[in-house]
Amino acid sequence: MSKQPDTLETQFSTTSDGKKTDSSALIKTITDALLEKKAKDIVLLDVTKLTTLTDYFVVCHGTSETQIKALADNVAEQTNKSLGEKAWKKEGLDSRRWIILDYVNVVVHIFNEEKREFYGIERMWNDAEKTEIRDN
Repeated sequence: MSKQPDTLETQFSTTSDGKKTDSSALIKTITDALLEKKAKDIVLLDVTKLTTLTDYFVVCHGTSETQIKALADNVAEQTNKSLGEKAWKKEGLDSRRWIILDYVNVVVHIFNEEKREFYGIERMWNDAEKTEIRDN
């Protein structure tokens, strides 16, 4: 049995041109984009040992539908501009209560506060290693 690498790099490539972006660069770009638009309570959940669906969840919430859309738009723009990454799948852009941006090895969940509390992703994945992301 092989040991998991100590870095956030994964075996998956999410770019259309076949280049590989490591998860740490993707996570940094995503969280920086969220911080730039003042996302609330950003949390990184490392689920690599718990599921094969993805490696990391980035969870946060916004205070209005306008902010939630701005958060999602900024993540999409910055990941494409900085890394050439585009979300494999996007959900919830119209309702703006829970937007999911799926980058295969990193899935971003942007909620309104009520939906975040109701669905409780952090509670559901309470065995995941949790890192709170704060503005320095």
